[in-house]
Amino acid sequence: MAKPLIAIIGRPNVGKSTFFNRVAGRKISITENRPGVTRDRIYADAEWRGKPFTLIDTGGIELKSTDDMWRQIAAQASLAIDTADVILFFTDGREGLTSSDYDVAEILRRSGKPVILAVNKIDDYSPDKLFEFYSLGLGEPFAVSSEHSRGVGDLLDKAVEQFAAEESTEDDSLKIAFVGKPNAGKSSLVNKILGQERTIVTPVAGTTRDAIDTPFERDGKKYTIIDTAGIRRKRSVEDDVEYYSVLRAFDAVRRADVAVLVVDAEEGLTEQDVKIIGFVHEENKPSVIVMNKWDLIEKDTHTVLKFEEKLKEDLKFMDYYKSVYISAKTGQRVDKVLSLAEEVYAHAGYRVPTGALNDLLMDAMRVNEPPSYLGRRMKLFYASQPVVFPPTFVLMVNDEKLLHFSYERYLENVIRDAYDFSGTPVKIIVRNKKED
Repeated sequence: MAKPLIAIIGRPNVGKSTFFNRVAGRKISITENRPGVTRDRIYADAEWRGKPFTLIDTGGIELKSTDDMWRQIAAQASLAIDTADVILFFTDGREGLTSSDYDVAEILRRSGKPVILAVNKIDDYSPDKLFEFYSLGLGEPFAVSSEHSRGVGDLLDKAVEQFAAEESTEDDSLKIAFVGKPNAGKSSLVNKILGQERTIVTPVAGTTRDAIDTPFERDGKKYTIIDTAGIRRKRSVEDDVEYYSVLRAFDAVRRADVAVLVVDAEEGLTEQDVKIIGFVHEENKPSVIVMNKWDLIEKDTHTVLKFEEKLKEDLKFMDYYKSVYISAKTGQRVDKVLSLAEEVYAHAGYRVPTGALNDLLMDAMRVNEPPSYLGRRMKLFYASQPVVFPPTFVLMVNDEKLLHFSYERYLENVIRDAYDFSGTPVKIIVRNKKED
């Protein structure tokens, strides 16, 4: 399920990133690299008072600047505003209000989103320091010192209060994002599934400029299909419109329940395809890989096997993938796409009984003991699966530093061999028992 999004908006140097790092619990650089994908906004998953959410940090907005860099920052901040459920508008309590603050406030009022006004850098609180900020017309300002963590809790209390209204009207359809390079056949596939020409389909790459949502029902089940712009390599993004569309495609993945990566089978799996599916993997989304244009491939009895070997080689980091070979043009195996999306989503929501999980892992550790380090060996006290979407397993051990990556992978494979988690990532979290 997609988590609520909280966007941090404001002009430069008002302390947005300091607040972001404080809530995220760690320092995160201004540009964070996921597998092959450079992000212009920073995301961090967090939780407050039992409410999970995703926090979005953005570059400072300078609306009056004509510089190309500032124009791009304004574009990605605008996207964050569009996709956010709650907006934290940060201002500077030391410097006071500026004309840029009033400009940004006007944009936020027009967005129709819940906006919470934060006056940052208030190290010594007094009510008179907040008076001028009422003139922004955004309600009561919150005094905050991100650097010293003062007022952060009150600000988050107010932010998570806004989630209740959203939850009561939450869409219960299965949301499926179709992503891939330009001209891979995403829109043709979507049209075939829907049985109608809903999006413009031409041989020209990049016809779909935005993420388009289409809800529909089939066999009593509700779906929302999200067709996205083709994701080019960054140096191929030529203009602001396309830049904005690519950002929307990434956000479509984040709010989807399942991602479907559409690959041009004639080209085969390319480096850019691997980068896109790497982004999906890092977002912990269940996924299906669709090899489209299968009707154009010359085949023999070994063709599928050769394609699968190529997938296994290029996708070693996510060998849980599910694939299907289709032709959106002829309709060959198109019906499998929805059924596979449902299947991987169900796998992502499966919970292993605690007793069975502990028996499984204890047996696995007896068969293959953890490697020792400096005469010490990891001991598992117990395991649980507190979270689904994605399936998340917590191992309580004597010393988390004793769990080598290769042994963690062994335990994951043991779980996967016993339970069908194909098509979905699995997370393993290791904690020392004393922290329980």
